[in-house]
Amino acid sequence: MAQTDSDKQGVQVRLDSVEDAILDIAAGKAVVVVDDEDRENEGDLIFAAEKATPELVAFMVRYSSGYVCASLTEADADRLQLPPMISHNEDARGTAYTVTVDANTGTTGISATARAETLKRLAFPEFGPGDFTRPGHVVPLRAREGGVLVRAGHTEAAVDLARMAGLRPAGVLCEVVSEIDPTDMARGPELRDFADKHGLKMISIEQLIAWRRLNEVQVERVVETRLPTDFGEFRAVGYQSTINGVEHVALVVGHPEDDGGENVLVRVHSECLTGDVFGSRRCDCGQQLHASMRMVQEAGRGVILYMRGHEGRGIGLLAKLKAYQLQDSGADTVDANLALGLPADAREFGTGAQILHDLGVKTMNLISNNPDKRAGLTGHDLRIVGRTAINVDIHEDNIKYLQTKRDRMGHTVPGLDEALGATHE
Repeated sequence: MAQTDSDKQGVQVRLDSVEDAILDIAAGKAVVVVDDEDRENEGDLIFAAEKATPELVAFMVRYSSGYVCASLTEADADRLQLPPMISHNEDARGTAYTVTVDANTGTTGISATARAETLKRLAFPEFGPGDFTRPGHVVPLRAREGGVLVRAGHTEAAVDLARMAGLRPAGVLCEVVSEIDPTDMARGPELRDFADKHGLKMISIEQLIAWRRLNEVQVERVVETRLPTDFGEFRAVGYQSTINGVEHVALVVGHPEDDGGENVLVRVHSECLTGDVFGSRRCDCGQQLHASMRMVQEAGRGVILYMRGHEGRGIGLLAKLKAYQLQDSGADTVDANLALGLPADAREFGTGAQILHDLGVKTMNLISNNPDKRAGLTGHDLRIVGRTAINVDIHEDNIKYLQTKRDRMGHTVPGLDEALGATHE
């Protein structure tokens, strides 16, 4: 199904389906892949390395920067003995360049024919380190294990697309240059026009991430046990991500799968050591967790899904403490993250959706003050049929934080207006 995306100016750009892009990759065609406007906001031509031909490479060089890269798995890069290009990577996006290579064929290596041969050799395991010379005219890149689910970059997208097409996990990529302004890269509507002109499919990395989350199993159930708490007894069901090894736990009351898994009371809670364990007054996380545990116990049926790896809205514990330092100097919770070069919210909830699906949940009444969780938890045959807000204590230590969550992040904060009014009396 075709989708639309917005470029930096808010212009809607038509995107093709991931399924159609996979079919074209499998057939040896190139596709255009665009990334997020908060990253490079550019489009790359991508095709599978094992499908490289002189014609494909010549087309890529003609319409791109000409800096042809080959995206490889870390295992293949190690097997081919491709060390990093530099010991200290200063690339702003963390692109993992290795030493450049040419196929050891006795030519200069720069022609489209020579580079196509180099790319095909990089794809197939029968070729080893001795089949290449260094330096060369193809730039291998190390893709992160886990692909776009771990790093939302073109490097990972190229490997993912080749793998999803049933081919060797090695892709070829190069940025598309603007024909309107040849001194710059093509973006937004110009990329769509370029793709249409040359009969190419165009998709986004965001689409790839969503497709993988919807179509691939990313967690496995590891353990289930009884867990008595101050709020009542739960079944603790432990899961582990198959992507990054992060462990999550679902606290279950009753049988969510009963009644067809309909209208299950669910809280998806992001890990917060400072709030959940230490009782920090800077946030409302601990309050929300405990209130949700009471609500699920009172309902007699429901799930508290505790998502690890979400500390500080996904930036990590130490980065969160650094953000607290900035907040003490006047920054709010959003600007503090941004000042550290980190996103305001780096969490993903697709893994949580798979866990809820495994527990038999079909439709849910979501306990949350955050409307954005609705988008992250849909898919996997899940629907949100209601949302229940949580009342939290508002005091001098958390009122600015809660005001920022409401005003800048769209959260519901019951009682905030009254509390703000009281502070000005």
